[in-house]
Amino acid sequence: MQLLRQTFFFLRHGETDWNRIGLVQGQVNMPLNGTGLAQARAAREILRDQNIGTICTSPLDRAALTADIVATGLHIPVKEIAALKECSFGEREGHPKGPWYDAWRHGETPRGAERFSHFMERALDGINEALRNPGPVLIVAHGGIYWAIERFAGLARRERIPNGVPLFHCPPPKPLLPWQMAKLGGFAAA
Repeated sequence: MQLLRQTFFFLRHGETDWNRIGLVQGQVNMPLNGTGLAQARAAREILRDQNIGTICTSPLDRAALTADIVATGLHIPVKEIAALKECSFGEREGHPKGPWYDAWRHGETPRGAERFSHFMERALDGINEALRNPGPVLIVAHGGIYWAIERFAGLARRERIPNGVPLFHCPPPKPLLPWQMAKLGGFAAA
């Protein structure tokens, strides 16, 4: 399994109240808060001149609304892709990360949660489905979906990527080299 070699942008959805207080959301359909709405509008301005061809989004409200705000005024189609939905953390949704989190990444699946290995495969399928659209593609999704990008693009693992900050990705000129990633601006809360 590998990531399609296409230039693309990734945008983690705007902030929610659970992001702000450090709770795991998973597939709970949390709305954007005021900061999240402002982050989505700021991302739209950053991405305005990037010649985005298609916006692909998770169907969860926090990502879909972020995608719709970015698309507003840019006349870019938005396509929902079910496989871009965040991982289900089962009984751990609504709780902070703890020892269970690292255990889950190493194969101990909480009750009702998606297995980490299965999630990585699903996320890669969703990313590649997005990358088959007219580009460059903007993928609006979740921190968990970004783990698959890190893994399959050979990027250094981060604990967390920021909400509402567009990231540009470019494949290497030769296979086996790491992808290039650059942050495009950022959002400063007022």
